[in-house]
Amino acid sequence: MAEQVTIKRLGAKGDGIAEGGSGPVFVPKVLPGETVTIERDGSHARLVSVDVASPERETPFCPYFDECGGCATQHMKHGFYQAWKHDTLVHTLRQARIEAPIEPLIDAHGDGRRRVTLHVRFPDRAMHVGFMAPRSHQIVEIAFCPIAEPGLKEQAPAIARAVGEHLKGPRKPLDIQITATQTGFDVDVRGYGPLKDPDRLRLIDLAANLDLSRLSIHGDVIVERRPPAVVMGRAAVVPPAGSFLQATKLGEETLAGFVTEACARAKRVADLFAGTGPFSLRLAEKADVHAVEFDKGSMVALDKAVRATPGLRRVTTEARDLFRRPLLTPELNAFDAVVLDPPRVGAEAQVKQLAVSKVPLVVSVSCDGATFARDAAILIGSGYRLERVIPVDQFKHSPHLEVVGILRRDVVKKRR
Repeated sequence: MAEQVTIKRLGAKGDGIAEGGSGPVFVPKVLPGETVTIERDGSHARLVSVDVASPERETPFCPYFDECGGCATQHMKHGFYQAWKHDTLVHTLRQARIEAPIEPLIDAHGDGRRRVTLHVRFPDRAMHVGFMAPRSHQIVEIAFCPIAEPGLKEQAPAIARAVGEHLKGPRKPLDIQITATQTGFDVDVRGYGPLKDPDRLRLIDLAANLDLSRLSIHGDVIVERRPPAVVMGRAAVVPPAGSFLQATKLGEETLAGFVTEACARAKRVADLFAGTGPFSLRLAEKADVHAVEFDKGSMVALDKAVRATPGLRRVTTEARDLFRRPLLTPELNAFDAVVLDPPRVGAEAQVKQLAVSKVPLVVSVSCDGATFARDAAILIGSGYRLERVIPVDQFKHSPHLEVVGILRRDVVKKRR
């Protein structure tokens, strides 16, 4: 049944919140002060119409915005959007009882997302290719994605559809990750399972027809026609198939700029949760670096990039699960600075070791404000000062936000 409500405020995920008789109701793609008609589904609702619009509303630039779950904020005017993202981070830190100066939001969208993951599903006789609708497994079919890099905008859906056609026999749900690299598109398919030899041969032919740099299934490389290189500082890295990569080129460059600036005086740096080395490779231009990452393939890729790049200082690598085996205090004390860039769950175990160490500088890079605040609070409680908090918006048009925090403390050197 449809009903009319007034939106009171926005939540951290960008949904509007209206007060209902049985509690708050979350409505997507609305703004505070708007009167809207909705259809409830428990504590969530489907937007039927905007009856009284906010002056901060604008027309979304993507024709799929109303149905697609990929973007959440295209209906917000730019100034309102930036203020909302900034204020959300302020609120998150205050909840953790952290008072620190938060710098203006930095737009790091650049040319757009350099990686997209499209879904191929077979709910009926037809094949459906696109993104998922909000809070649903229903596929919204798309011909292009306007927030992707120019080369990916239209080609990514076409590539996903071609791969789906080749693998549609078992009608398994497929997730197709497509990354733009210096040498072409790198495609990794998830969900299919082991391939038979005829399937492999057909995919090798498809990769040639589509001029892909690399094609893999669950990280198993079917064919690599050209190494899919990604430039990081002076180096060119060939990441393992399907491995982590910052969302945009400008986002990576912006984050790395703050990391290297903070560590400018450090002679020895530990880069923890290092991935394939977007920070390590840039830090190594002036400092010795020890890079630690759970994924062995990423460490091999980083090591190869270091060996192929002249002029870098010493870089050592270690494949290690920092959630189960964080670097301990004696190991940490060998470094002038520690850089953290953990997954969304944060780095609580590692931060607890840092809290009792003598490391004078910690640079925390996080894609989740809540876990950033939790980890920063632990370090602040042990004597670190949170000198800078820098929000970096590389996930534009979504509620996600990168945060860079620079924490220092005085370390008294023992006299000899």
